[in-house]
Amino acid sequence: MLSNQAHVEKNFTFLKFLLYCGFFIIGILTVLIGQILPILAARLSLDDRQATYFFIAQFFGSLGGVLISGLIVRRIGFVGVILIGFCLLASGILILNSSVWIFCLSAFFINGAGIGLTIPAINMLTVELNPQKSSRALNILNFFWGAGAIVCKPFVDFFSTPTSIFAPSVILSVSIAAVGSAIVFAPRSGEQKLFSDSDKVNTEFSVSIWTTQTAWLIAIFSFVHVGFESGVYGWITTYEQRLLGQEVSAGLSAAFAFFFFLVIGRALAGVYLRFLKEDTLLLLSLSVSTIGVVLVLLARDFQLLLLGASIIGFGASTVFATNTSRFTQIFGAGATRRATPLFVAGSLGGAFTTWLIGYVSSNYNDLRYGMFVLLASCLILIALQIFLILNRRKNQI
Repeated sequence: MLSNQAHVEKNFTFLKFLLYCGFFIIGILTVLIGQILPILAARLSLDDRQATYFFIAQFFGSLGGVLISGLIVRRIGFVGVILIGFCLLASGILILNSSVWIFCLSAFFINGAGIGLTIPAINMLTVELNPQKSSRALNILNFFWGAGAIVCKPFVDFFSTPTSIFAPSVILSVSIAAVGSAIVFAPRSGEQKLFSDSDKVNTEFSVSIWTTQTAWLIAIFSFVHVGFESGVYGWITTYEQRLLGQEVSAGLSAAFAFFFFLVIGRALAGVYLRFLKEDTLLLLSLSVSTIGVVLVLLARDFQLLLLGASIIGFGASTVFATNTSRFTQIFGAGATRRATPLFVAGSLGGAFTTWLIGYVSSNYNDLRYGMFVLLASCLILIALQIFLILNRRKNQI
């Protein structure tokens, strides 16, 4: 068994490298909406309520991508789904250069569809390629997503103008297309055997996954947490601008601090998991994020806002990967092909929370009120995590 796993890892080394590269670019594309929102809002003369439609378009595009992914992955495999997603991302980012609002809205939908196809497929493919160390492998993978998110704002600031994102959009489009082309020619000997074997593992149990309370609790957890992270990176740049009354620095910013400590936390995840159980790590991480949100809400100057954003990023760093890992650990290797509701919940959460922040902000004419949605999300996540811990102990899962 060990020798077979070693053989698999050897065959897929280059593919893993390409997945890391792709996830780095996807990290940029996922959070790009928050970084270019001020540019688009100025160019198209949008208020907060109108700007929320971009979030809705991207996340419902993501929802559609997730649903399509679940339907076609068994026909063309994870790699095929990833390639389709890369094509959508490469085209969607270019359409954002349109000066017509409806075209930009469509571009975010296409971009979201690409994200919805690729993020679940790459995460689940990583689980199948690393069945013995899925939590560690997912944290490493999502480290690259976080690294992409970190460079997003400096990248946009350097290559864009106050009214144009043409240069960064072309660079991103060409880059994601190049990685997709490389994946086509990457050696994948043994791919079919690996996937067919995984389909045979715990197939009967996997079919009934979504009849269990635990599965739906994990999905609800994903709904709230993905919404929380999306709300932070979607609105923190706009929040900082309004707090300071000026344009956000191209260097140090709240968004940069959030993503920087998100990546630092993921880089240290392997150390945490040596000493902490996954449930304990999740509870501690959520508590840290809550402290960060409180500081952001109390902030009246740049220093406290920066500290709060840093703490949020560090607290949130391991939550997504650890939550995904526990799903496959509880329900077995076959669960990777039946995890669609988990990612659907995340897409819905991202759309709902970012919309709700903008809605509350518009109603109260103050984005600070909208950011209270993040605090509510943290408290709900802590309650869900405690309930999941008690539920697993009760059922000995």
